[in-house]
Amino acid sequence: MDPGATARLVSAAADIVFVLESSGRISDVTFGFGEAEHGLAPLRELVGHGFLDVTASDSQAKARALIDEARQGSARPRHINLGLSRAQPMSIMCAGAPAGQGHIILYARDLRALTSLQQQLVEALQTVERDYGRLRQTETRYRLLFQMSGEPVLLADAATLAITETNLAADRLIATLPGAPRELSALFDMPSEARLSALLGQARAAGRAEEVALRLRGRDRDALVSASLVRQDQQHLFLLRIATGEAPVLHLPEAQARLAAFLQVAPDAIVVTDSEGRVIGANPAFLSIVEASSAAQVEGEALARFLGRQEVELEVLLANLRLRGPVRLLQTVARGTLGGETRVELSASEIPGVDQPLYGFALRDIGPRSGAQGGPSHGVAPSNLADLVGRVPLKELVRDATDVIEKLAIEAALELSSDNRALAAEMLGLSRQSLYVKLRRFGIGDLGRDTPEEEEG
Repeated sequence: MDPGATARLVSAAADIVFVLESSGRISDVTFGFGEAEHGLAPLRELVGHGFLDVTASDSQAKARALIDEARQGSARPRHINLGLSRAQPMSIMCAGAPAGQGHIILYARDLRALTSLQQQLVEALQTVERDYGRLRQTETRYRLLFQMSGEPVLLADAATLAITETNLAADRLIATLPGAPRELSALFDMPSEARLSALLGQARAAGRAEEVALRLRGRDRDALVSASLVRQDQQHLFLLRIATGEAPVLHLPEAQARLAAFLQVAPDAIVVTDSEGRVIGANPAFLSIVEASSAAQVEGEALARFLGRQEVELEVLLANLRLRGPVRLLQTVARGTLGGETRVELSASEIPGVDQPLYGFALRDIGPRSGAQGGPSHGVAPSNLADLVGRVPLKELVRDATDVIEKLAIEAALELSSDNRALAAEMLGLSRQSLYVKLRRFGIGDLGRDTPEEEEG
């Protein structure tokens, strides 16, 4: 049969068919599928080249053996890599057989899809190995920290309360207790069982529980115990930290201790944040203003969530604290977690820190007495509205009251932004042109400074 006809016949079952002359030169290439659709067109360039010349160096021996076997009869399939001039190297599974007129037919299966899957599998396995290695390193670090902790820390099954894991300090503590107990309920004496149940119940419901004083069995003093609920696979565990009081305790001078005690009962709200404005401590008065039931609800949260009409206000306030020092008697709004708002008078100062500065804020509720102190200092005061009804048209009364509110809001924004008019406009939700129009209208600020040429009403 004619080699070309043989190639076309074989191509019905193979992806690629090469027709080789007796010298090994490629005389024709036939495809079983669309060459353009499957990216096989570059193989047309191989016509006229020796098959060994277009074979990658790592496949030369296999290609030579394939041709020798095909001359003598049927050749078993071999994995051959082709090196193409205009494309990436191509992998094929190739077999051969003799054809008429001394020609050789090599029929091949395109392995690019399989090669791509293999490459993806290798990359996925490498990624899994890297992630597993990082996970093991992280686990090792945390386990080392767990064991090196000076305070007793233990894990207990949330269902059975059986102690499943302890650090060295907890092992030493348990060894000194009568019977070396291995259950949580056996660690503490009978009068503490109710408080232990309440502690674990709070941890199960909220994920963590504040410190509670519990009496260890056989001891004559209480220990502070805190609990958290953690999940491992399908199992829930209690993580307990026991402060036995044996570690060194920091004692403040009597005057400072009394001052710290007063801050806890002070009627004014006190809150301390880190350099990024996140709450690290607050007294009960602050919790009351922001409608929080416990300190855990506010610790770690951004103060901007609770303070200011807009989040940008706290950014401006922190910038002023860094550049100009303490801020005094700034009127703003405290927002509660339940949606309530309280007008407050704020003072703030920087607290020197070891690694980074801290910021302390004192907030005084001025809502109930704001009207009693005279209300707005200009225009129509709320206390005078009843006297003006009947003597001033409603339209004029509303216009004057609106002007008073606009002027107060603009003055407050300028004060809060340290007379930065661009920032004040952003806080008020106005364009700069509109703000300059209102500044001229109310006679606020230095009107001799440069203003935009085009202004909006």
